[in-house]
Amino acid sequence: MSYKNLQFPAGSTLLVTGGAGFIGSNICDAALELGLKVRVLDDFSTGKMENIQHLMSNSNFELIVGSIVNPEICLKACEGVDYVSHQAAWGSVPRSIAMPQKYEEINIKGTLNMMEAARQSGVKKFVYASSSSVYGDHPTLPKKEGQEGKVLSPYALTKKVNEEYGRLYTELYELETVGFRYFNVFGRRQDPFGYYAAVIPKFVKALLDNEAPTINGDGKQSRDFTYIDNVVEANLKGCLSGKEAAGRAYNIAYGGRVFLVDLYEKLAELLKSDLKPNFGPDRAGDIKHSNADISDARELLGYDPDYDFFSGIELAVDWYKEYL
Repeated sequence: MSYKNLQFPAGSTLLVTGGAGFIGSNICDAALELGLKVRVLDDFSTGKMENIQHLMSNSNFELIVGSIVNPEICLKACEGVDYVSHQAAWGSVPRSIAMPQKYEEINIKGTLNMMEAARQSGVKKFVYASSSSVYGDHPTLPKKEGQEGKVLSPYALTKKVNEEYGRLYTELYELETVGFRYFNVFGRRQDPFGYYAAVIPKFVKALLDNEAPTINGDGKQSRDFTYIDNVVEANLKGCLSGKEAAGRAYNIAYGGRVFLVDLYEKLAELLKSDLKPNFGPDRAGDIKHSNADISDARELLGYDPDYDFFSGIELAVDWYKEYL
């Protein structure tokens, strides 16, 4: 993996908000392997203790239980921190349509609290999770930074606002921020349970239970599925990126394109299932096609993803077979 050789200054501390979540816990693992001290801030509204239980005995690991909606907790979490990887947020487009005020409170106000705490604490770099959903209804493929359309959900709007705050905190307050527009991240520890589960773990769980999953729409939607280790790489390289990279957001993906019907067929093949999927209505707020141009991240962050969809999906399925 291309982040294994990264060199952080000795004694550096990384704060991971949402560190008990799917993406955050994987960042914690990698950062500890690289010799960083790691602090996690999580309120366990979506994160799980089981994701970080194996880290609790590590002398370089610290957990703060609290919410990013509390400015004082954010300040406490940022004390003595060199880098912040801000993953805490509520995901899911459909849930945001049902609960727009909750998304405003957590994703926008919570992120602003974290940026302000990082600024006051003299943090060197603030990297944060944005989303490919900010491209909205813009039809161009591949998706390219600077070519955004009209957002289609409260979730997408929260991420768009986060990016604007990131730009302002770099320009006005000299807090170097780097945003990541994640494209359909998948892999170990992604939760398959619940109504709002992401498509890959949901399909895998259904097939393992010998149940036919439901594909929303006709299955001709395409996604740039991105394996978790590519996202971990982006976060670590973002922390070490130069000043010229700050104040903007980057596409983080592999740069591929997979149709949902083809995804299903691949999963059925790997899990040796002959079940045929059901087809349901389109989901409100979903974009039809997603495919990333990652040239800016390559150039300014040194991002060089190791895992395409096919190598990643085999690793993910192996993990689910062991842990589900």
